[in-house]
Amino acid sequence: MQPPLPSPRPAADVLHDAGWPGEARAALLCSGLLLGIALVVDAGTSHGLTLPGALGCIALGMVLLVILLPARVSAAPGPLTVRGLWVTRTVRTDRLVAVAWPADTAGRLALRDEDGARAEVDLRVLLANPALWLRIEADALTSRAHGTLEHGTADLTRLALHVHSETARTVLRVSGLD
Repeated sequence: MQPPLPSPRPAADVLHDAGWPGEARAALLCSGLLLGIALVVDAGTSHGLTLPGALGCIALGMVLLVILLPARVSAAPGPLTVRGLWVTRTVRTDRLVAVAWPADTAGRLALRDEDGARAEVDLRVLLANPALWLRIEADALTSRAHGTLEHGTADLTRLALHVHSETARTVLRVSGLD
């Protein structure tokens, strides 16, 4: 007789980027608005709305959607998943080998695990979701304790200070104590 399969993780264990639905709606709205305006302008020309013109407008709207649609970030204890439009990247944050947060391009946190998987997370997502950052930080500290985190401990410390100070500043501003 085989041992029973482990029960799946409860959904409460998985943290998601809370701002993603609103940003995705805004991206859809902007691209739809551009598509509508482009179609109206194309229809208002002397030739009227043509198939090549309509296809060009649709392509323009789709390009804008691809540019504006943010990646969806979720984290469970261990795996961090970043879902883009075509690519999904999962990295084990409890088995990190490298963390990079370049000072000159402070917009992204790059992570690499023991298996060679890589993922990049936008800093704005971490600032907007403190619980998501705390999950990543706790797992990164686990990696450091196990000795797998070889590169980027200084970047991790610098980023932790930055995120915690920005979070405290936001809490003070929201509570009216700034």
